[in-house]
Amino acid sequence: MDAVIEQAEAAGLSLREGFPLTVQATDRQRGLEQAFSVIRDQVDRRLERDGAILFSGFADPGVEGFQAFAAAFGHPLLSYEFGSTPRSQVTGGGVYTSTEYPAHHSIPLHNEQAYTTEWPMRIWFYCARAADEGGETPIADSRRVYRRIDPALRRRFEEKGLRYVRNYGNGLDVDWQQVFNSDDPAAVEAYCRRHRIDWVWKDDGTLRTSQRCQAVARHPRTGDRVWFNQAHLFHVSALDPEMQEVLLETVGEADLPRNVYYGDGTPLESSALDVIRGVLDESRIVFPWQTGDVLMLDNMLTAHARQPFRGPRKVVVAMAEGVSLESLEQTAIPEAAHD
Repeated sequence: MDAVIEQAEAAGLSLREGFPLTVQATDRQRGLEQAFSVIRDQVDRRLERDGAILFSGFADPGVEGFQAFAAAFGHPLLSYEFGSTPRSQVTGGGVYTSTEYPAHHSIPLHNEQAYTTEWPMRIWFYCARAADEGGETPIADSRRVYRRIDPALRRRFEEKGLRYVRNYGNGLDVDWQQVFNSDDPAAVEAYCRRHRIDWVWKDDGTLRTSQRCQAVARHPRTGDRVWFNQAHLFHVSALDPEMQEVLLETVGEADLPRNVYYGDGTPLESSALDVIRGVLDESRIVFPWQTGDVLMLDNMLTAHARQPFRGPRKVVVAMAEGVSLESLEQTAIPEAAHD
């Protein structure tokens, strides 16, 4: 480890242990690209051990520099397909705004696209402008979350799996055209067939989909089991009681914008999700953003969230190294010894 520290110091960097691991530039004029060989070595050594690395104190890379930094790790940046929240593309090369929810809303902890069977392994956040107040991106160790959930509850979720049901548009949720990046129903149906998603076009021209997904997943390289789903976000109990009542009275359960059941279609208990939300809340780590910071996560090992904020804030996202549940099952490795 001393040699690693010496290598970092020789490159004008310091390492601060913790979650996230922080790689700090000792000279604000130093750019990420100038230290990339050492940064790449730290990522190779530490990302799958620590789950999260914060790069701070470097010269502000700007959006284009951030895009180049994320792409330099060797995997093409991914487009945001089958999204569940509104986002806008910032560049033509795979950089998007973070979820465009109102500033006074918090976004609970989640792993990116864990509500489907394909997701990115790596995700980067770039703070182009830190908010005047709040706006942090809390993180949590998904291995720790898995271990802290009651084993009987964990086993029930893992054995049954989850089924996510979505109704798009009608002013209640993202339109299907935006979710599938197409206004061609045939293209949507082809996507659904490829990804084993059930679909139905309703009489008013809107779309409903249903997909059976994992509740727990195993990391393909470390063997760690992780809590990997978004049941606590999709379930109707995630809405405040007044909104639940309004939606259930006006559209009914079948047409809720989103909901989740056990994989066999049976109801998912709100009480179970309350327990899971409690574990997630207890697992949160919050650190302040500085303009120019870049946070890199292993998306399976680390969940992320967003705090409410005041004042202008701009955080953008890039994703890479897409994997699928099917590919993980085909290349399963033994579980990590500590699980």
